Amino acid sequence: MRAADMRAFRSQVEARQLYRERANTDEGGRRIMNPQKASEEKYMPSRGVRIAAMVLRALFLGILIVVTARVASPQNESVWSVYETPGDLIRMALGLSVCLWLGVHVFILPKDAEAYRTWLYLGLAVLPLAVLCAFVIW
Repeated sequence: MRAADMRAFRSQVEARQLYRERANTDEGGRRIMNPQKASEEKYMPSRGVRIAAMVLRALFLGILIVVTARVASPQNESVWSVYETPGDLIRMALGLSVCLWLGVHVFILPKDAEAYRTWLYLGLAVLPLAVLCAFVIW
């Protein structure tokens, strides 16, 4: 019974190795060193889609930065009067941190094709609403 268990175990190990080898080959049977990267490169969107997605994303994040800066500005006349009211100081500190966080994310580009497509569709849908929101808040 022990020998039968060993044969079954060996056949399972061989089946796993065969599956891994087949999973890491392309249509022509050539070995792929990094299958995840190969699949990402294979399905990257066109240059126009990538540029449009990056522009829409940058515009949307830019509008969010402007709206956040406007909402976080102190209620009094100048920035130097922020120390008079603790609520204004907290609001301005939070607004500054959110603006910096959004500013950093403007330069972090999407990593895969689906992210570019998502930003393209989302940007077309949400950018007019963001512009409208910025116009109303201003």
